[in-house]
Formats: sequence, C-alpha cells, structure tokens
Amino acid sequence: MRTSATGDAGRADGFTLVELLVVIVIIGLLGSVVVMTAPDLSPRLSTEAERLGARLRLAQEEALVSNRPIRARITAQGYSFERWNAGAWAPLDGRTFRTETWADGTSASEASVLFDPTGGAEPATIQLAREGRRAALTVDAAGEVRLDAAR
Repeated sequence: MRTSATGDAGRADGFTLVELLVVIVIIGLLGSVVVMTAPDLSPRLSTEAERLGARLRLAQEEALVSNRPIRARITAQGYSFERWNAGAWAPLDGRTFRTETWADGTSASEASVLFDPTGGAEPATIQLAREGRRAALTVDAAGEVRLDAAR
C-alpha cells in the first residue's frame, strides 16, 4: 500500500477540478491567440487598389513596348486588359494581364482606361469601396497612375 508524504493513503488518482479548469483556460487562451493571428483570406481594399495600380502601370509599359493601344476595362465584377489588334480589341495573354474579379464586398466604379502607344492615357478615376473604406486610383493624361490611400 502506497502512502503520500502527507500520510494520505486513501486519496484516489486523477485530476482535481481546479487542475482541469486551469487546463481549459490555457487551451482557450491559446485558441484565441491562433484565431487572432490567422491572416484574413480576403485581400484588404488597399491591397486590391495597389494591385490594380501596378497592373495599370504595366499596361502603360506594354502599350509603349508593343506600340499598340492597351485598354483596361474596370467593371463592378473586376477588371481585364485588351490590346487593339487588327481592328478589334483582343484580350491580353499572360498571368500579369489575366482577368481579375474583386473580393467579396468590393465595389468599383465602371471605367475604361486607354493607354496609347506613346504612353499617354485618357484621364480616368476609379473608385473602390468595401465595408465603409474607400480608395481611388487616378490616371492622368500623361499615363501616370496615382493611388489615393484607402480611408
């Protein structure tokens, strides 16, 4: 028969209620840390605006390099890029210019940005919004793309 240092020979093996509650609290705290540090799977509005701005700059460069007009079409669903080819607009190929759809909840003003072979553009402003936040992309006549930060 075993005895403890305190002389309690009748104590049963197992965990006390306090020990179990402490373990449950620790597991709950660790779970909340994991949830709070997990990344949001939908991109932030500023990220979407920056990505569109970068692609518009690449479209301007493509117009210069290919010596053909390039058009960006922004719709409520997303945006796409086209090249003037043999009298008609044709979708641009490649990963950089693939058609993109907005993340859920993002709305955009419909616009068309045309870059000519000299790098100039038809001035345009594109408004993006999601969950009360707004961002604006402005393209000027020289083809410069400016992002007004999400607010």
